[in-house]
Amino acid sequence: MHCFGTKQRCLVLAPHPDDETFGCAGTIARLKKEGSEVYVIAVSAGDVQHYNVKKYSFVSGKTRHVEFEAAMKTLGVDDHELIFNDSEVHLKLDAMPIKELISLFEKDCRLSIDRLKPTMIILPAISYNQDHEAVFRAGFVACRPHLPDVKPFQKIVLSCEYPALSWSLEREKFHPNLYVDITDHIGAKLKALSCYKSQVRSKIHHCSLENVEWIARVRGREVSVEAAEAFMVHRFLV
Repeated sequence: MHCFGTKQRCLVLAPHPDDETFGCAGTIARLKKEGSEVYVIAVSAGDVQHYNVKKYSFVSGKTRHVEFEAAMKTLGVDDHELIFNDSEVHLKLDAMPIKELISLFEKDCRLSIDRLKPTMIILPAISYNQDHEAVFRAGFVACRPHLPDVKPFQKIVLSCEYPALSWSLEREKFHPNLYVDITDHIGAKLKALSCYKSQVRSKIHHCSLENVEWIARVRGREVSVEAAEAFMVHRFLV
């Protein structure tokens, strides 16, 4: 049985390389196992001097790109794209006119909605990170409904969580209303996340491998399975 009822052509919009893996790598692995197509867009990477990080305090855009390539190979996605590998853009997507981001997602990037015609899109949930919010807002607009005979729109639009969502305002809290059982795919998620050596933190940190597994285990217990990923549904047309 397919987790979304039938085979999908899924497009994941990730603000940065690693967000797709933190958020929905288990679901990606399950979709691929069930015969669906999965495509991933990472919007930006760049040289970063991390604040209050001892190891990997400086990470180059090239490193992020190499890690992204390794993670996508591990997950076996059909195709992937990093739009901006540019320190002048990275962590500044909120300064870009939202119309430009919308156009990128709709028609201007290589894996655009117009070219792929996905049946399903996964967005990042809003968080305190300005790039995450910019990508969510632009992606949400790009998923707006159209007249089907003019331009088909995606029947399934979701947003996925991220460990840092625990730090958010009450009105922006992530309230999941869809769960995907990833019991058989938690290993693939952690293996893909291990590719992001510059981003994974020590055990006590919310972005550690251990915490990511615990989150999946807790989400699983919420729906009585071993491991799950949680999503917010924006549209689910049947």
